[in-house]
Amino acid sequence: MTTQSKFAIALVSIAALAACSNSRPVAETEYNDYRYKGGEQGKLLSDQGLVLGVGKNTGDNGARDTGGALGVNAYLWRGALDTLSFMPLASADPFGGVIITDWYQPPAASGERFKATAYILGRQLRADAVRVSIFRQVEENGRWSDAPVSQVTVGEIENKVLARARELREQSASR
Repeated sequence: MTTQSKFAIALVSIAALAACSNSRPVAETEYNDYRYKGGEQGKLLSDQGLVLGVGKNTGDNGARDTGGALGVNAYLWRGALDTLSFMPLASADPFGGVIITDWYQPPAASGERFKATAYILGRQLRADAVRVSIFRQVEENGRWSDAPVSQVTVGEIENKVLARARELREQSASR
């Protein structure tokens, strides 16, 4: 079993145990560093405890979330999937809003590979509701080692996700 699998199992177990608890959460001010930006809708912690995607957030139309739909903005979710579709998909959690790709080696760049993680952080179609992390490795003497990624590249990928999400929203509105 890989380390990543063990971590995923541990995370799911902790979330399941937390959902069973009737105790009050620790004061929210202690978690300020872990909250997503975006005010009331972007909170990671609510009055009912930890919110992992589906909570009491409101949708784009202001109605309360009933918990039956995606926990994140559907246009941003689909935009991120479409934008990163050239890379092999390792994991996708539509309720938590996380997309993780596997390593991708461009045909034109031997000795270099990339991996991406996209986070959809809210239910509104906003620029601050999507974060992308790009990881790059280069091959040196038969071993892969981490290499820096330009912030311009990360920004371009985030902008492509936003542009695709807006395009999808426009297509949906015209139907």
